[in-house]
Amino acid sequence: MSDIAIRVNGLGKRYRIGSLHTSNYHTLRDSLVSLFQPREKQPNGHIWALRNISFDVKQGQVLGVVGRNGAGKSTLLKLLSRVTEPTEGEAEIRGRVGSLLEVGTGFHPELTGRENIYLNGAILGMKRAEIERKFDEIVEFAEVEKFIETPVKRYSSGMYLRLAFAVAAHLEPEILVVDEVLAVGDAEFQRKCLGKMGDVAREGRTVLFVSHNMSAVLRLTDETVVIDKGGLIMRAPTAEAVDFYLSRGFTQEGQRAWEADEVPLSAAPFLPLAVRVLNSQGKVVNTIRSVEENTVEIEYSLSAPVTGLRVGIYLMSTRGEYVFTSFDTDDVAEFERMTVRPAGRYISRCTLPANLLNEGRFVIGVNASSYRVKRYFQDEQALTFTVDAAGAPGMHWPEARLGPVRPRLNWQIEAIEA
Repeated sequence: MSDIAIRVNGLGKRYRIGSLHTSNYHTLRDSLVSLFQPREKQPNGHIWALRNISFDVKQGQVLGVVGRNGAGKSTLLKLLSRVTEPTEGEAEIRGRVGSLLEVGTGFHPELTGRENIYLNGAILGMKRAEIERKFDEIVEFAEVEKFIETPVKRYSSGMYLRLAFAVAAHLEPEILVVDEVLAVGDAEFQRKCLGKMGDVAREGRTVLFVSHNMSAVLRLTDETVVIDKGGLIMRAPTAEAVDFYLSRGFTQEGQRAWEADEVPLSAAPFLPLAVRVLNSQGKVVNTIRSVEENTVEIEYSLSAPVTGLRVGIYLMSTRGEYVFTSFDTDDVAEFERMTVRPAGRYISRCTLPANLLNEGRFVIGVNASSYRVKRYFQDEQALTFTVDAAGAPGMHWPEARLGPVRPRLNWQIEAIEA
């Protein structure tokens, strides 16, 4: 008997984009032309979300899947979960598949939490006795005991997430497909999810795990695939794959320019152009010195005025832990000055103070949004750079300093007479 749980061969998915048909009715001529038109010559109204994806997953393996927004990760999981049909290729799946693709996927809003647990179990092919055996455990994990008889349309997004994850993880499908479950929810619940994912893996079930949280990917998976622009570009041990992914497409000069196909249409009127790191001499570099003042700048354009725009960065370690978040209108006076940002081209700069960061590799994420109104653009791994701590306080000690920051603090040593 084969030990392969999932076998993917030449899988591809094409979507139609652009304008809709002007008519719902087609002539015989239209149908014949469409039938015999070669795929490779399809008009620009189509886009391949995935193309020529092939890989195997062994039974009991936990495989990580990483890639930028729009790379095709979610499309892959939807194909494997049978939510959508492939345009080409095939996928062979041995075992029942439990999917958590979005918050509350498969839930009926008018049904109660209890009813949705039974509904999801039935969809997974579970017998009623199996569901009843796990019911109390699911409710306890989701922490929704008081609301189990309430229609889920009245649940908060956090309650939705907890119940959806609990159902998917506890009903014991042979294959569990999880897409960015840690993107929503508080820190305590995220830790709880990670613990449960670890339990699922130790039980010998097959897991496909998509996440932008590199720390979670490193903790839960031994092997990871990297997807970029609809293609599988790497499969390797997770540490190697994560390092490759975080440095993918970044120049050695410490800057990143976005290509047109990397910016979603929904970002308009905001258009990101470039992000770069500059040293104390104003030169674009890949490595900065911890003891010097350095600069991060984001270049962008606006095709129309935007009210309440804030452009900023997330600074993270290569393990996905956040160091800090900062926006160009955090200062009240600057926010009032730029309440309405006119159309035009801009550079937003921030200064990284001397003696702030510890040695190591860091990741810059870029965000442009109007608070509680709209997120125009976000790239969680826009650029990586290295910090050299030579000359920093404490370098005369041979041991490595723990943590992502290495501040120069004012200490005083006072001798007290006995």
